[in-house]
Amino acid sequence: MRVLWRVIVKEFLQIRRDRKMIPVIFVAPIVQITVFGFAVNTDVTNVPTVLVDLDRSASSRELVNRFVESGYFEIVGSGERAVEIDRWLVTSKAQLGLVIGQGFGSALASSRQAAVQLIVDGSDASSANVALGYASSVAREFGVAVEARRLRATGAASAAFGQVVLVPRVFYNPDLKSRWFYVPAVLAMILMVMTMLLSAMGVVREKEIGTMEQLIVTPIRPWQLLVGKLLPFAVIGVFQMIVATAVTVFGFGVPLRGSFPLLLGLTTLFILSTLGLGLFVSTLVQNQQQAMMGAVFGAMVPMIYLSGLIFPIANMPPAIQAVTYAIPLRYYAEIIRGVFLRGSGIAVLWPEALTLLLMGIAILAVAALRFRKRLD
Repeated sequence: MRVLWRVIVKEFLQIRRDRKMIPVIFVAPIVQITVFGFAVNTDVTNVPTVLVDLDRSASSRELVNRFVESGYFEIVGSGERAVEIDRWLVTSKAQLGLVIGQGFGSALASSRQAAVQLIVDGSDASSANVALGYASSVAREFGVAVEARRLRATGAASAAFGQVVLVPRVFYNPDLKSRWFYVPAVLAMILMVMTMLLSAMGVVREKEIGTMEQLIVTPIRPWQLLVGKLLPFAVIGVFQMIVATAVTVFGFGVPLRGSFPLLLGLTTLFILSTLGLGLFVSTLVQNQQQAMMGAVFGAMVPMIYLSGLIFPIANMPPAIQAVTYAIPLRYYAEIIRGVFLRGSGIAVLWPEALTLLLMGIAILAVAALRFRKRLD
């Protein structure tokens, strides 16, 4: 154990003396989760809207007011003809055009169908779909209000038409804040990137500065060298997890409904996989630049895209869905969102935890065997 402790101390000293590594370890995670936390937000509010009101009636003004008061739309300009909307959309000054045709108010007064045209910039399909949904909801509520007023005016309030009222109740994220969904995902990505890069580049650095040969000729056993080099990075990963969690909870208001000790414990299982992947990459390359490129493009990018952190796995082709079962980040994504938002415990998350444990052991074992073979 003394030899192992010496290797661990040597690794921490080497990290401390590398002045370029300190900001990467302690400052970069905070900066990344802060920047991404503010930037990654798919909530659609204040959609820039250009108005073309050809009716100019009390009813058309009421409809426009409902759009503005909803908080989802902001009138940024107006036009006299519908064809003018194209200029606003092309220059990105507006994302949506609202066209109210002539006769809108009279059609409502005579209980006829009154059409309103929405012209949407579809270059951003996600935002366009959300904006269309909000606009449809505003128009539907306006129509119900107009019909209710008409019934009261004719004295038919007691014979009001039947309605189906949908009363939604959203669990775990009542306000449907996209930041609550994405910030834990950013935390998982930062943890994966940092631990994988540190382990890959930490081993390769020994090759570049020529100390790997010196370590080989010492009485250190391969397993002692391996554990001594990887354990400090695991400790750093846990420390980064603690700091990033604090920023997530206190900086962005994302609730941590589950057990934090459980989250740390399951995080260590995920770190087994990332350290193993980093070690495996280090056995394939000769310098730190190759290690970074190999880790990023060979492991991180595919894992991020196929883990369900960004794109729903259910929307992927069946063949790709089968591949995602081999991605450790898929299981950790379920764990981190379950602990943060749903307050899930080990009774619920044990299948993901067991899978991460088995995958971590397998990946680390393959990487260790290849590492040992290179030492021999």
